[in-house]
Amino acid sequence: MRAIILSLACVLSAGPAFAQGRAVTPEVIETVTIHRIFNEYFSCGDHYDGELEYLGDALGTDCVIQAGLQDGAEGGFVRAFRNDGARNEDWYGWNAEVLAPFDGTVVAVNVNSVVNQPGQLGRPPASIILFERTDGVRVLYAHVQDLQVARGDTVRAGQVVARVGNNGYGRNPHIHIGAWKGENPYQIRWDLRSNIRRDE
Repeated sequence: MRAIILSLACVLSAGPAFAQGRAVTPEVIETVTIHRIFNEYFSCGDHYDGELEYLGDALGTDCVIQAGLQDGAEGGFVRAFRNDGARNEDWYGWNAEVLAPFDGTVVAVNVNSVVNQPGQLGRPPASIILFERTDGVRVLYAHVQDLQVARGDTVRAGQVVARVGNNGYGRNPHIHIGAWKGENPYQIRWDLRSNIRRDE
């Protein structure tokens, strides 16, 4: 467990590289399709191949909730925060529910209770949840808060597992997602069917 957390600390830091935990990019980039991460409208910015070398970062994506339009509005556009975004509470995603990526097991968690102020990078490691599917695919969520799962728990796709935070090496409320199997990073795709909210 400690080895996983230490490896993830490096995954989510800007520190120097070391051999263990580096991404190995295969000729063909594998993909993993996961459940949507939020129940709200969101957008993501991807890390391109080779931008970051650690498994939890390579081919990963940073996702933020977008809002700001009034119901029935005929004009305008969505954005990530209200006002100037200088407070975490200004961000539409702050403290929003975070959903499990697939049916699987929680294999590691880490909690960083230090809350960053928007615009200022915090110190690693971030608060994380690491999930594993039965086929060995792993998905990492970073910068979470208010974790609602623990190591060893089983989860279902779409289950609420945490809330959006701002901690570790991050500068605004968002969720970083990384995926891999063995030492190969996977590109993340969204199950667009999971966009339909179903009451259970």
